[in-house]
Amino acid sequence: MKVAIIPARGGSKRIPRKNVKPFCGKPMLAWSIEAALASGCFDRVVMTTDDDEIATVAEGFGAEAPFRRPPELADDHTPTIPVVAHAIRWLGEHGPAPELACCLYATAPFVQAEDIRRGLDILLREGCEYAFSATSFPFPIQRAIRINAQGRVEMFHPEHFNTRSQDLEEAYHDAGQFYWGRASAWLGGKMLFAPHSAPVLLPRCRVQDIDTPEDWRRAESMFRALKGDSFA
Repeated sequence: MKVAIIPARGGSKRIPRKNVKPFCGKPMLAWSIEAALASGCFDRVVMTTDDDEIATVAEGFGAEAPFRRPPELADDHTPTIPVVAHAIRWLGEHGPAPELACCLYATAPFVQAEDIRRGLDILLREGCEYAFSATSFPFPIQRAIRINAQGRVEMFHPEHFNTRSQDLEEAYHDAGQFYWGRASAWLGGKMLFAPHSAPVLLPRCRVQDIDTPEDWRRAESMFRALKGDSFA
């Protein structure tokens, strides 16, 4: 069985109630649910939440919310892997156990059904433990700078001060949209960012973290601009 697991807790601090806050005409979490359903990849689309309102909104858009996440897995410091593992265990105890699970973030309105399908294909074709969305950094990380305690600038890698950007290795980061994984990997707590994982590369124009009000405004502007281009 293949299952989408969408984590969405009720206690978001920087953007209160952000999982159900309207984003371009729909509750934020609706975009992830609709992409999961449209992908045709899943036997079940399950919301894992500690919040009754979030559960009700999710069910209204076609997801299941068959349980409430325990408080110890719903605080500010809970990592994603234990949350997904809990959902997999619960599903296995109450019906067919998932073999593959895709963690799909509730705050990922740019996620596309086709990218989810590509992730599944990569996971199966490559025989890896995880396949997750990633994108490239827009600037060479080897030329990044820090601001020290005196308010002055230092390079993280001063040896690259004179290195041309085109001569530096390209770097990538987690796009924060979805994470396909084998149930055994989730349950075993295997690290995501490791050689047993493969990237599902996305263009930078479809990647935006949404952690602050400024992020939210930027994401809505990006979303409206891209929607006219069908996210091409």
